Amino acid sequence: MAMNFEDRLRDRDPWPIGDECSAGRVLELLSTRTAFLVVRECFYGTTRFDDFVARIGASAPAVSRALAQLKAARIVAPVPYREPGSRAREEYRLTEAGEELLPVLLSLMQWGDAHLQEGRPPLSFVEADTGRPIRVRVTADPAPQTPSDDIEIRLNPDCRSPLAAAVGAAQEARESSRPGDPSDG
Repeated sequence: MAMNFEDRLRDRDPWPIGDECSAGRVLELLSTRTAFLVVRECFYGTTRFDDFVARIGASAPAVSRALAQLKAARIVAPVPYREPGSRAREEYRLTEAGEELLPVLLSLMQWGDAHLQEGRPPLSFVEADTGRPIRVRVTADPAPQTPSDDIEIRLNPDCRSPLAAAVGAAQEARESSRPGDPSDG
């Protein structure tokens, strides 16, 4: 199966799409795993450089290059912050253009969940208010978009992955470090 072309485009030999292809331009922009994962982490709420390095597992120079590339393309914007007693620094937030990458990210994750995961994927994305699954579909009908801050990321309960094990261990550690209820004793 393939898409159809209008009559004047059916003979594709005379038209060199090359650098005009928007898909090619997006791939150039997100050409490294690090750049793509920085965008993912922005949607997950990561904003600070050291946190990008730790969460992505890339080197500081690779994250720095990715942030510079995304900043130049106006996908992320630096926002100054200063912690008491420290120098001023920048954190990074998605711009409107960056937010518009949400369907791209979710569609790739949705495809990966269907074709690359063994068993159930570790995470699901749902509408925060209703719990309805978020899905990306190609449609000719205008459909309301769900903004990223209306999406809740959930751990799939029957997923057996390192992520599920790490989340469970972290939750147990938090619960065991809480002071006991005074009425227990």
